[in-house]
Amino acid sequence: MMNLRSEIAKIIGINISDSNTEIKYSVLETIEEEGYTRHLIEYDSCGDKVRAFLLLPEVLGNNPAILINHQHNREHHLGKSEVCGLAGNPLQAFGVELVKRGFVVLAPDSICFEDRRKDSTVEGFDFWQHFDEMCYRILKGEYLMKKVLDDAMIGISLLSNLEFVDNKRIGTLGHSYGGNTVLFLSALDERISYSCASGSACTYKNRMKNGVGIEMASVIPGFIQKYDIDDVVACIAPRQLLIVSSEEDKYSKDVPEIVEKVSEVYKNSNALGNLYHKRYQGGHAMTEERFRDIVKWISEKA
Repeated sequence: MMNLRSEIAKIIGINISDSNTEIKYSVLETIEEEGYTRHLIEYDSCGDKVRAFLLLPEVLGNNPAILINHQHNREHHLGKSEVCGLAGNPLQAFGVELVKRGFVVLAPDSICFEDRRKDSTVEGFDFWQHFDEMCYRILKGEYLMKKVLDDAMIGISLLSNLEFVDNKRIGTLGHSYGGNTVLFLSALDERISYSCASGSACTYKNRMKNGVGIEMASVIPGFIQKYDIDDVVACIAPRQLLIVSSEEDKYSKDVPEIVEKVSEVYKNSNALGNLYHKRYQGGHAMTEERFRDIVKWISEKA
């Protein structure tokens, strides 16, 4: 898998050997909530300022930690706040549920979302800024996926440098756009020991065949000449992985086929028991049942 991981990292432009940098952050605001503390923090990511919520449980010492990547949902004004239950859909507030179970939680804004928008007055779908971020990078020979993954890997570095975090129990979680980030991030960053990707695993070939849109960070020129999402997922083996899909979700349509292919890789690593797939009835949106099952699985695996 190391060769495949290196090849995928190379085509995206990620340096997977440069991942242990100490990340300094400043605390902008601290709020005491029931059972945990919420810090609004800011740190540098490749020249950009990233704002994130750092949630700390009441008891600190050898805690598991998790990076939660927010969804897209055509709502660029929402990001970290939705993950932390301050706005948006309560069924995206994984951060609150997990910090109350003893997790250290980092919930950053992805580029073009919430505090990382150029025009913070826009609510809803701010298409053009996101489109420009993709186009400008392609013109320079770079990809938006590289930026998204660089940011996410810096988030993992930040967590791994906290003295009260157990570095062997760092994971990542996301739904939809966030779940897609989880797949690529977990494939390339071996510091992650457990991952959950919801509503996001679908091959490029299947999307193109069925006329399903491709999120801008996933536009990686030339990628499918040699690779597809099943290759990305294969790079996560032998670590713990939960893929959540649903029967009517076009964004996770061919998960059973992906899991079948990747099962061979896990089996060859004597780790077939570390690959989980839960398929539900219904569409793309998160449900109470899925939310509850994801929190339970992460709590058990960490």
